[in-house]
Amino acid sequence: MTITVRPGSTVMFSGDSITDCQRLESEDGLGFGYPLRIAGEWGLRHPDRPVTWLNSAIAGHKVRDLEPRWQADVLDARPDVVSILVGVNDMGWHTLDPEGHVIPVEEFEAGYDRLLAPLAEAGTQLILIEPFLLPVHGVVEAGAALIGDKERKEWRTDLDPKIQAVHRLAGKYGAQLLAADGMFAELAATTDPEYWAADGVHPTPAGHAALARAWLHLVE
Repeated sequence: MTITVRPGSTVMFSGDSITDCQRLESEDGLGFGYPLRIAGEWGLRHPDRPVTWLNSAIAGHKVRDLEPRWQADVLDARPDVVSILVGVNDMGWHTLDPEGHVIPVEEFEAGYDRLLAPLAEAGTQLILIEPFLLPVHGVVEAGAALIGDKERKEWRTDLDPKIQAVHRLAGKYGAQLLAADGMFAELAATTDPEYWAADGVHPTPAGHAALARAWLHLVE
């Protein structure tokens, strides 16, 4: 069953830097990543079906950061469709920060559930995007940290259970699941992973285009 986007619908994107993508510096507030590509492609395909596109993502946010602003930034907009991509900052890389801590999958899932429950109650259609990690190699810069293969292996061990938590929540709430981690793994098998995300986390223009294409496939 696909998502139905009717004329006059409001679609809200939320999450972290992958979705934020400098939205406050963009003229339309959508940023320069996959939400902008989705809105542009939709407008090209469906000029007779206008949609209000909103982006409330904030770089660096975890599930626990979304919770206190969820009412004002998401629920109060009364969106018809909400698309969420969160989890990469809940992954092990933030434990490199002396003030960070390991976020158990149970805490991640419970917080994510609290975000979804009021949306489901309101009849909002949901798209949950898997957090993802591409298998780049060597030392790369990710945020303020230099990350090598050892750290990425630890990230993967931490991320996989959280991806499964997103699967469970999609099933619980009847949400559409965009299997981004699997999609990028397939893409990286035929092209260098860096082609899709130079640091393994933040998509290149091609990576954002891949996300947009997969997203639009869910609403066709």
